Amino acid sequence: MAGTADPVDPSALRAFGALGEDQRRRLYGFARAARRPVSREEAAAEVGISRKLAAFHLDKLVDAGLLRYRFLASGESRVGRRPKVYEPTDASFEISIPARRHELLADILVQALLDEAHHGSARTAAVQAAHRRGFREGAHVRGRLRPGRLGAERALTITAEALGEHGFEPDRTTQGCVRLRNCPFHPLAQQSPDLVCGLNHAFIDGLITGLHAKTVEAVLAPTAGECCVELHKTADTT
Repeated sequence: MAGTADPVDPSALRAFGALGEDQRRRLYGFARAARRPVSREEAAAEVGISRKLAAFHLDKLVDAGLLRYRFLASGESRVGRRPKVYEPTDASFEISIPARRHELLADILVQALLDEAHHGSARTAAVQAAHRRGFREGAHVRGRLRPGRLGAERALTITAEALGEHGFEPDRTTQGCVRLRNCPFHPLAQQSPDLVCGLNHAFIDGLITGLHAKTVEAVLAPTAGECCVELHKTADTT
C-alpha cells in the first residue's frame, strides 16, 4: 500500500502557476504594494498594458485565490457604473517536495509554551500538545468517514491514509506493518531528533487514539531519510 495523497496542495499549484506569467506577477505585486483596493485602470497603467488585458490577468489571479474583488459602493465612485476593484486575499501558499509540515510542529510548540507551567516542563507540555493535536486530527477523520467499529486491517488502512494526508508517505512493507517514508518535520528532526521524533510519535499515537483504531500502534523505528515511526497492526480484539 502506497500513500495516494497528493504531495502538493493543488491550490498552491494554481497560485504559483498563475504567477508564472510576467505581467500577471507584476499586477499581483502592484496590488500587494498598494495596500488598498486597485482598479483595472490603475493596474493597467502601472504595468503598461491595456485595461482589457489587465482585467483578464486580474481575474485569473482571483481564480487562483491570490486576489479578491468587489464593486465600489455608490458613494465611493463617480456617477455611473460601479468600478471593480481588486485586493490581495489573506491566503498563503507553500510548495514543498517532499511534503513538510513545519507549521504543525510550530503550532504544537506554541501550545507547549502556553501549557508549560501546568505540566512542569516544556518537553512534557510539548508531548501532551502533540498528542492532543493528533487526537483532534484522528477524531476529525473518524467523524468524516464514520467507519464504525474498526477491525485490524481496516484500522491500519485508515490510519495510514490519514497520515498520508499529512505528508508521511505511508508504504505497506510487510503484512501488518506500514513504513512512513517521509518525515514532514525534516530537517528539524535532524537538529533535535530526540525532541522532534518524540513529538512525532506522540502526534501519531494521538491520531490513532482519535480514530479509535485500537488494533494499530505507533512504534519508534528510526530509519535514515524516513519517518521515525512505523505503524504496526496488533491482535484484532474482535
